[in-house]
Amino acid sequence: MTSQRTLRRSITCAGIGLHSGHRVTLTLRPAPADYGIRFRRADLGGLEIPARVEHVASLNYATGLSFAGASVETVEHLLAALVSQGVDNVAIELNTPEVPIMDGSAAPFVYLLQEAGIKTLSAPRRFLKVLRPVSLARGDKHIAIYPADEFRISYTISFDHPLLRHQSRSVVITPDSFAEELAPARTFGFLKDLELLRQQGLTLGGSLDNAVVLGETGVLNNTLRFEDEFVRHKILDAIGDLALVGSPIIGHIVAHRGGHALHTALGTALLEQRDAWTYVDAPEAVTDVVGMPITVTS
Repeated sequence: MTSQRTLRRSITCAGIGLHSGHRVTLTLRPAPADYGIRFRRADLGGLEIPARVEHVASLNYATGLSFAGASVETVEHLLAALVSQGVDNVAIELNTPEVPIMDGSAAPFVYLLQEAGIKTLSAPRRFLKVLRPVSLARGDKHIAIYPADEFRISYTISFDHPLLRHQSRSVVITPDSFAEELAPARTFGFLKDLELLRQQGLTLGGSLDNAVVLGETGVLNNTLRFEDEFVRHKILDAIGDLALVGSPIIGHIVAHRGGHALHTALGTALLEQRDAWTYVDAPEAVTDVVGMPITVTS
């Protein structure tokens, strides 16, 4: 049996909301078994928003959730860090409706989790193991999930830009692979779209300090962290968006030109097709987050 996990202690950070431009204070707090991941709006008397796909409310260049009159935006990077590092239960307390963007990646959140430490709880963890394929297509964009004995994401992107005509990467998601290969990859956008987005009230907190900005022929930032940083960030986004199914996934996600809308639609379709998956206490032939082999107990 693998056990659920939470944080050893609370930890706080502060930053700017990418889209709102507002200053945000965020605190991650330990939570009991079966609490799950919930966002807690301290400025609204502690109203909580469960991190579940049925509460997805907005997908405009970020993933937003809403429940019982409270909302939270840009949740995907933090969720990706939490689930990749094996945190099942945590209260995410914040004083505005948007998670801080930090440097545009998930690396600062991984650092916070390492500083807080991970605590093992007595309750068993449930994995969602895919039994048959589930797929979706929207025009030339498509995404699918297939049975596998590990959590893998294979992603391809294609944009009308010299640096982004084709990038592809496939990664087995483990705590180490996420922290080293994916977490540092930053969100990105195009200079030509910036003014229109700001007219729509978006990216008001965006800068070269928290996003990779592409001009007509190259990046405005000094350098990329990876040659294929863009597709790595798309994988990061997919991990965060698919965290909204509520359990660690055992399956192989294959995406082409996906995005937040397609990621979360796959999560919804997967949960609706109940014969496509089953819960197991521990996945077969998978390495647990502490690096020890585990076997099926379901």
